[in-house]
Amino acid sequence: MSDQWDYLVDVLVAGTGAAGLTAAVTAADQGLDVLMVESTAKWGGTTSISGGGLWMPANPLMIRDGVRDSTKEALEYMDDVIGDAGPASSPERRMAFLRTGPEVVRFLGRKGVRWRRSPDYPDYYPDRPGGKVGRSLEVAAFDTRLLGDWYASSRARDGVPLPLMTDDVWLLTRAWSTVSGFVRGARFVFRSLGAYASGKRPVGLGGALVCSLMHIVRTQQTPVWLSAPVVELVVEDGEVTGAVVEKDGRRRRVRARRGVVLGGGGFARNREWREKHHGLPGYSSAPEGDLGTAIDAGARAGGALALMDDAWWGASVLGTGGDAHFMVAERSMPFGLMVDARGDRFANESESYVDLGHHMLRHDVPGPMWLITEARHARRYLNTSLLGHKKEWTRAGILFEAASLETLARKIDVAPERLLATVERFNGFARTGVDEDFGRGRTVYDNYYGDPRVKPNPNLGPLEKGPFRAVRVHPGDLGTKGGLLTDEHARVLREDGSVVTGLYAAGNTTASVMGRTYPGPGSTIGPAVVFGYLASRHAATR
Repeated sequence: MSDQWDYLVDVLVAGTGAAGLTAAVTAADQGLDVLMVESTAKWGGTTSISGGGLWMPANPLMIRDGVRDSTKEALEYMDDVIGDAGPASSPERRMAFLRTGPEVVRFLGRKGVRWRRSPDYPDYYPDRPGGKVGRSLEVAAFDTRLLGDWYASSRARDGVPLPLMTDDVWLLTRAWSTVSGFVRGARFVFRSLGAYASGKRPVGLGGALVCSLMHIVRTQQTPVWLSAPVVELVVEDGEVTGAVVEKDGRRRRVRARRGVVLGGGGFARNREWREKHHGLPGYSSAPEGDLGTAIDAGARAGGALALMDDAWWGASVLGTGGDAHFMVAERSMPFGLMVDARGDRFANESESYVDLGHHMLRHDVPGPMWLITEARHARRYLNTSLLGHKKEWTRAGILFEAASLETLARKIDVAPERLLATVERFNGFARTGVDEDFGRGRTVYDNYYGDPRVKPNPNLGPLEKGPFRAVRVHPGDLGTKGGLLTDEHARVLREDGSVVTGLYAAGNTTASVMGRTYPGPGSTIGPAVVFGYLASRHAATR
């Protein structure tokens, strides 16, 4: 049999995002011979251009800081928030995620990952049973010089090449309006200048996470092939024994004695699949290589699929080049609201992005949706999605500006009297501090991106002062939620519930353990890391 293979390894890992990198680090730590392959010319996947947070309840850093949490409380919260989402979020998978999370944090910490807590970042439903503040972790800024020439092929270079942390982001958005924001902005500037002055080349957020993990992979001397997609999995007598990988224009058969781990992302950039499963072409912030090839390979090997109709949704602005700019803070800040084509509000603008995305998709009023803001929104807060695009988007009809709301309404083809009535009602809520229609500003999560100086509700500022702006928004996403169905060991399952022996999957290649919702910051990457770890731990026992 060996003469039919070009390469022999213990574990083949497909994909270089958080799931794949963690799987590779774990397998090598178990003494296994590992090969990583990446379908694109850049490593790091969607993780590298993300916020880089990991939702990890009861993690060691919480315990160190004296913050009470437990697996029991976290499970109560997940059960309440997620509900019944089918086998992708089975009780066994939820418990595997919660029990293993702290173990993975400790393991990667020993390997050199420098963890930091986001102590002020709440769960997305903090008022539900078991909800908490501060369960999210991230990685300290990473000096990319440690990767040498390897950093040149990192997708992290497409993200924010600065030592940015999660808690920097929410405070920097109001650096011109609050003392805490200004202080954080000053600290960030001095921190960045200090790092560069000392010769470092730091990167933060998702870039810090993937660079930290890749540095471990390189230290372990695990080979990584770029521009090397998995063409198909090799199945013998119902067992996955390896894969055909295309590299340098040639197909190579790779034998994986312990198993194949698929961590190649979702299908956010596969327009045909998006039309089929979501009914839209897709307005995604995921990178161009997110085509579903790993999902397809696993399905052809017998793997079942689940949650294919869902994604990590959120409001986005579609730029002139077709690139989607995901909106987080700007829709939650005061002095702004969202309306449909009739000029009516339709959701809590400050709710979690997945919930807002679902509301956008379910809303049955045809036509465009708009984020309407007034002068104080533009003057006081950092609008990251708009940054550097104002003139371009104005010329393209994505962004409109006018001295009055009546004129703005006409520019976006909304009846002026309807928009004025919506704004008048909203302004009344801003004065009382209670959004009687959608409850905006009711939870600590809503308030996270609000402005504490605005009273009585930090998310509700009236729209009174021109110029007024309208930017067109779409139901975008950070990636897709559906994929291969896996069990608590990250093994791929068939439709009948049996295991596809030798095949594992993690990350957006799989149907999410979080079901159709988003319990807290890092609910994508947290499970990706945990199940990448569990996949290799189980493969090592085969």
